[in-house]
Amino acid sequence: MKNHIDVVGQFKTDGQVTSIKPFGSGHINDSYLVTTLPENTADYVLQRINHRIFKNVPELTSNILKVTGHLRERLISPAGALGHFEVIQLIQTKAGNYFVLDEEGNYWRLFNYVRNSISYNMITDPELAREGGKAFGIFQYLASDIDASSLYEILPDFHNIATRLHNFRNTVLRNPANRAMGVEPEIDFIEARAEDMHTILRLGEQGSIPLRVTHNDTKFNNILFNNKNQAISVVDLDTVMPGYVLYDFGDAIRTGASTAPEDEADLSKVNIDLNLFEAYSGGYLEIARKFLNQTETKYLAHSAKFMTYIIGLRFLTDHLDGDRYYKIAFPGHNLQRARTQFRLLESMEQNFQKMQKIISSNV
Repeated sequence: MKNHIDVVGQFKTDGQVTSIKPFGSGHINDSYLVTTLPENTADYVLQRINHRIFKNVPELTSNILKVTGHLRERLISPAGALGHFEVIQLIQTKAGNYFVLDEEGNYWRLFNYVRNSISYNMITDPELAREGGKAFGIFQYLASDIDASSLYEILPDFHNIATRLHNFRNTVLRNPANRAMGVEPEIDFIEARAEDMHTILRLGEQGSIPLRVTHNDTKFNNILFNNKNQAISVVDLDTVMPGYVLYDFGDAIRTGASTAPEDEADLSKVNIDLNLFEAYSGGYLEIARKFLNQTETKYLAHSAKFMTYIIGLRFLTDHLDGDRYYKIAFPGHNLQRARTQFRLLESMEQNFQKMQKIISSNV
């Protein structure tokens, strides 16, 4: 804890630090809740940025500052009045920067902590789903007038299916961890759907859908709720960069409308919950219909299949590569995650016409 206190001490904070404890369930960065005294002073979230993945921390920081500053300004204006929604804020260091580099080469940053906030890894309540949809709709709406080309592409080709499939196929051929034997059904599953999963990429290349500022990691646990279960903020902004809104919608459905956690071992428990899908879609489109074009709306249901596919693809690739990207809790964790995603995708395929009708009824 002493090292953490030394790091926090380099930021412009209020109060006296009383505890620093591990916080959240992210796969990539290490996060800690920093509590202070007296009780009316701010608390904070300290993060050690995984610079093996996020290789350009200054550019990442620039994106966060630009987008959060813009969102905050739009919320202040009458046109941006959206009730209780708020934007998280990076805390400046005493030296005037927004991150600290320690002696071991680790990058640290500090955010304000939204007091009395709640996040959910999974939900069963349609009202929570609707609020979640509104939250990401608000985020995209407030960012819709930012020139996407003004942001850095922090993770090039992050959701580019051509790149992800190339990496996957290369990993299968190299088989660096000797794990390709035994996952032939999963490999076949990927290949059988590969052509259809190029749809969003083709739409973008044709200019049918615009490049926008997107969150790119819209898991449901990146939404904060207050004690009335109203969505009040969107967090985890490392992957904010140019992208297609379909990616954001699809990933939110993948995590927010599933009947099981993303690593559920009992695949019989894994399905798309159409009630949650309808609620999330309704909340999202209540806001997002203000700026989406017709093609973006038409492919929202497809985007849920696509993001479930590509995340499963990435889990399987990491398993074959020796678990180099995602944190794992046990051997075979990434394979289990991949199988869960593929079962969820099958459920979406079985219910796809119903999903399309739900979208149409909310436009």
